[in-house]
Amino acid sequence: MRFRALVSFVAVAAVVTASIAFAAAKKPADCSCPISGQPAKADKSAELDGGKVYFCCGNCQAAFKKAPEEHAAKAHLQMVATGELVQTGCPFNGRDVNPSTVITIGDAEVGFCCNNCKGKAEKAEGDDQIALVFGDISKGFKTPAELEKAK
Repeated sequence: MRFRALVSFVAVAAVVTASIAFAAAKKPADCSCPISGQPAKADKSAELDGGKVYFCCGNCQAAFKKAPEEHAAKAHLQMVATGELVQTGCPFNGRDVNPSTVITIGDAEVGFCCNNCKGKAEKAEGDDQIALVFGDISKGFKTPAELEKAK
């Protein structure tokens, strides 16, 4: 009986975790430019960490290309929102995401492994929150190509 309950819980958790990654996929026009905050355009983009980042205009696109590291956290946020990056674990430690810890940050939904990590993210605000969650994507996010290679 306990085994069935555990298997059911794991199956539900896997489905919910997968839906976190795919439910938030938006079109570039539905996201904000990481430089200006204006609506992004599909024809203005640049490559970053194996995915695309979209901008509102050529000026923002050029500014990003000059100093991508300055705008990487906001670009990663947009990449999660558009599905260019997929959440694979807690952004802080890479552990499995607990479906009850999902919050919205900017244009993206992000889950955490526990309420402590969720609370850490919720305490930060604005650009500090974005930098905290999306500044280092190595633990909790991968591109669809990376996920395909891992199969």
